[in-house]
Amino acid sequence: MTTTDAVVIGSGPNGLVAANLLADAGWSVIVLEEQDRPGGAVWSDDSVAPGHVHDTFSSFYPLAAASPTIRGLRLEEHGLAWAHAPSVLGHSFGDGRWGVLHRDRAATASALDDDAPGDGDAWLALCDTWDRVGDDVLRGLLSPFPPVRGGAGLARQMLRSGGLELLREMAMPARSLTERLFRGEAARMLVAGNAGHADIGLESPGSAAMGLLLALLGQTVGFPVPRGGAGRLSTAMVRRLETRGGELSLGERAEGVRVERGRAVAVRTAGREIRVRRAVLADVSAPALYGGLVPWADLPSRLRHRMERFEWDPSTVKVDWALGGPVPWEGAPAAAPGTVHVADSMDEMTLAGAQVAAGLVPDRPFLLVGQMGAADATRVPAGGEALWAYTHVPQRVRGDAAAGRPGIREVRGMWDESDLDAMAERIEARLESRAPGFRDRITARRVLGPHELEALDGNLVGGAINGGTAGLHQQLVFRPVAGSGRAETPVKGLFLASASAHPGGGVHGACGANAARAALFHHTIQLPWRRT
Repeated sequence: MTTTDAVVIGSGPNGLVAANLLADAGWSVIVLEEQDRPGGAVWSDDSVAPGHVHDTFSSFYPLAAASPTIRGLRLEEHGLAWAHAPSVLGHSFGDGRWGVLHRDRAATASALDDDAPGDGDAWLALCDTWDRVGDDVLRGLLSPFPPVRGGAGLARQMLRSGGLELLREMAMPARSLTERLFRGEAARMLVAGNAGHADIGLESPGSAAMGLLLALLGQTVGFPVPRGGAGRLSTAMVRRLETRGGELSLGERAEGVRVERGRAVAVRTAGREIRVRRAVLADVSAPALYGGLVPWADLPSRLRHRMERFEWDPSTVKVDWALGGPVPWEGAPAAAPGTVHVADSMDEMTLAGAQVAAGLVPDRPFLLVGQMGAADATRVPAGGEALWAYTHVPQRVRGDAAAGRPGIREVRGMWDESDLDAMAERIEARLESRAPGFRDRITARRVLGPHELEALDGNLVGGAINGGTAGLHQQLVFRPVAGSGRAETPVKGLFLASASAHPGGGVHGACGANAARAALFHHTIQLPWRRT
């Protein structure tokens, strides 16, 4: 029988961060990963076409670059190198215009002022406020809730000019905020497009938080990518862990957590049982842990009732292309952006979001696009491009908003080969309208639908990429259920370390860090666990 101080279930970024922090504290750690490679949703491959490296899941990492936890791991000493596109982000409008977030805030402001006089000054004012309070805002957002340490620093900073107003703005609907701050579409859509990374409607409170956070991080740390592919980030974390004595076991699926007298004492796999002296940290979705790895008989009945109300974020369809040349964008910015958002207007984004909420496949989907060759030339042959685009679709499809329209194939929601082809054609048509001749440059294509994404990473249930909805009703003390907000579970020595825990999705490592610190804290002073 194998015995260790801690078992970490899952080698996604949260699991690897947790394992590293425990190893730093001198604990022996075994990380179990059911796939034959580490990283969870942080991986890359060249299976679309030789020489074209695509990030299989997540791609651009402003949160990782800004995260105090990931920065503290000093992964550059273990092979990680960041690369940046000439500009951070571009928003493509239907008439060939662009809104561009440049690396230099003065350049961003100048371009926004050209679109609408006064927007440049408003942009610089936001950046100035972020300079004063951004570090504390980020620390507060990523800390366990309530954020005692980060919150104290944030409270002090709020006394400075603009601090309280920034928090108020982050709590607003993205539409209300952008229409209040800016006169022009370019500035408004730079924020709204970033808000579209989450599944909160642009008219809903809190949707501005993601938009402002990503836009301001983009202006300060950029949207970097790991040179050579996203897998290099995961590989660096594995190397660091192994130098500290940690062990990664690939192709070994955790099948259950054994609980004795209310405490996690072992993890069972198909081939062995691993006894734990101190803790089990689960980088798995909340539904996979509660009632899955841990039977309901070992959990409070009211947790079962609360988990019945757990809500997933929407599904995802992602298309990867190998291109024989750069995307022929109409009106392309002189400085190519690594990330591109495609939407005609905020109204169109609102309609697409409402269609997804109603169970309809959007007829004009909002697209998030990545130009990986523009961001990192080492990933593509000379003159080529590794492009991807993804969009959100309903977890349960009730219909297709484009049904019956001439020339558009209907998507039924089965997400079989026929549905994926139809959805890919819809996405390609959208890109072709922005970049005439785009289709002629495609040399290879891969389509990953909800089934494929979940098969490649069991945490991406139904193609959900954020571990559960980012809606306010499932954030802070409501994540994953009411009464949460921290990594502790009702089982002693068991901690939830995935994006289903606060603060949720994004490659920031905070969920894993919070779980590791909770495990260390409880082991040191032996506080009683809460029963939720």
